[in-house]
Amino acid sequence: MTDAIFHSPAPLNEPVLSYAPGTKEREQLLATYDRMMKERRELPMWIGGKPVETKDRRAVRPPHQHKHILGYSHHGDKSHVKQAIAAALKAKRDWEAMRWEDRAAIFLKAADLVSGPWRAAINAASMLAQSKNMFQAEIDAACEFADFLRFNVHYMQQIYRDQPYSPGGTWNRVEYRPLEGFVFALTPFNFTSIAGNLPASPALMGNTVVWKCADSQVYSAQVLMDIFRAAGLPGGVINLMHVSGRDAGEVIFGHPDFAGIHFTGSTGVFQTIWSTIGANIHTYRSYPRIVGETGGKDFVIAHPSADPVEVATALSRGAFEFQGQKCSAASRAYIPDNLWPAVKKELLADLDSFRMGSPRDPKNFINAVIDEKAFDKIAAYIDGLRKDRKNISIIAGGKYDKSVGWFIEPTVAVTKDPRSVTMCEEIFGPVLTVHVYPAREWSKTLKLVDSTSPYALTGAVFSNDRAAIVEATATLRHAAGNFYINDKPTGAVVGQQPFGGARGSGTNDKAGSYLNLLRWVNARTIKENFVPPTDHRYPFMG
Repeated sequence: MTDAIFHSPAPLNEPVLSYAPGTKEREQLLATYDRMMKERRELPMWIGGKPVETKDRRAVRPPHQHKHILGYSHHGDKSHVKQAIAAALKAKRDWEAMRWEDRAAIFLKAADLVSGPWRAAINAASMLAQSKNMFQAEIDAACEFADFLRFNVHYMQQIYRDQPYSPGGTWNRVEYRPLEGFVFALTPFNFTSIAGNLPASPALMGNTVVWKCADSQVYSAQVLMDIFRAAGLPGGVINLMHVSGRDAGEVIFGHPDFAGIHFTGSTGVFQTIWSTIGANIHTYRSYPRIVGETGGKDFVIAHPSADPVEVATALSRGAFEFQGQKCSAASRAYIPDNLWPAVKKELLADLDSFRMGSPRDPKNFINAVIDEKAFDKIAAYIDGLRKDRKNISIIAGGKYDKSVGWFIEPTVAVTKDPRSVTMCEEIFGPVLTVHVYPAREWSKTLKLVDSTSPYALTGAVFSNDRAAIVEATATLRHAAGNFYINDKPTGAVVGQQPFGGARGSGTNDKAGSYLNLLRWVNARTIKENFVPPTDHRYPFMG
């Protein structure tokens, strides 16, 4: 075995391809989309490195064309959860004993596969199964996932290099061990990169993982497993299950070797999980790590000095890219009355230019929401807006249709009541509510923004007055884990803006930074004394 000290390649953010008309990447992506659209793929679970098929086959359909079948996912039960745990524990000894550079090489290869030969496939899968347009698929599935893989290797080395001081006669070391047991990764539908990173980041640090993806993300998750396998990931390190949340929870949270959960999803589900873990705390070999990024009610607030075109652009992009199905999406806005006429004009012009339909047509900016459950929930919020005629007026959108796909028009409502339902509750869809405030009440409105929502994920302030920016940054100190100045509240980039929020938005363990990876290790301090004492007496005893 070599004793060399290795340094992995310096990470750089994956360049975002343009997909402009006539480009090679555009032609390749659309051809891959068409080919995958025609296939009907079997989508098994992966346990111990082997595909597991069941009799419970469920059709997987594109949200924008829900009568079409992309393939069939194979769903399991509690017995499969137990098999996945057993496979993870069996693989653990060899995996955690593998040198870090060999683990790193697997995920660095996966990154190059994502950004190279698998780029079109992972992007097309996200377009088909999650109804992302090609740009949204590119920044998520290809670029962000490759960034996670490369930067995580860099952060792993940063952690390992953090060593204590050693005075003469001793050598102090810290060993960053993987957790004792298995990690449970529970991933959402909306970001393929998150679905890949949540199991991959604990695995990189030497853990083995049981992974349950969202049912509406099974198709893209299969491509992720294809990439992990092509990169040489040993069987059992990451085990993918398609089971109900109840079956997964009852087995996993009652298992003595449960060591931690890496979660992205709703606040309600996360709080239930936390409560369950607390109730079972006496069961576990060690205290589980609980890492979660949950809901958001993300804000944009404009100062009277802001540029109205910049504000309108931030709202049209921040609220409606990927149909508002981002935990960071702008969902509430506070615009001063001196700017509102100009902001409204620009915002409505933007929305009027939006085209809605299948992501196969690159001219479509808006695509379908993920499924019928989401469609019905968002539609109910829009219906609620219509009923409150006293306080609320819908100035754009408000229509929806599910005959072909789960399509909801980008909707903008203006409310007189800054604490109305859609200013407070997470919607997770293309609905933006605006409150127009008196320009003289800037400071008062900042306090309103801070106190309105239980969430604290992302937020943005627009101003050309530096003193106002300083005031907003201070007043909204705890209102957002990712705070943007003169920019939309979405689009965090790995290595540049570590992502996460507090309050009702999660544990703020910052995916895309070393802070997250620290949660997946359990440090051991080693002190070695070169010349041990031979006399028990201390000088003061003389």
